[in-house]
Amino acid sequence: MNHYETVFILNPVLSDTQIKETVQKFHDYLVSKGAEMISKEDWGLKKLAYPIQNKKSGFYHLFEFKVAGSEIAAFELEFRRDDSVMRYLTVKLDKHAADWAVKRRERLTSKK
Repeated sequence: MNHYETVFILNPVLSDTQIKETVQKFHDYLVSKGAEMISKEDWGLKKLAYPIQNKKSGFYHLFEFKVAGSEIAAFELEFRRDDSVMRYLTVKLDKHAADWAVKRRERLTSKK
């Protein structure tokens, strides 16, 4: 199993309920494919660097997980099928990036 991070941006016109349902849908999809969820982060509404679909902001979410590499293409297909997703990026983490992700999570939990 490989270690991945996915950041995706949801349309800013969605309600809180729709956002939670969409995030839960992607979480459930990964778990159904045998993924081990390491962390989920809601970064909130952020301004975009450039307009996407005539929108200037979006709701950012991050998933960190471990799954077989063969599942990533199907997972990204789910993003393309969902109209509420404006952009997404999945990155395979090497051992150094995974170590950095652990340190970042520890910093976030110590701030709370």
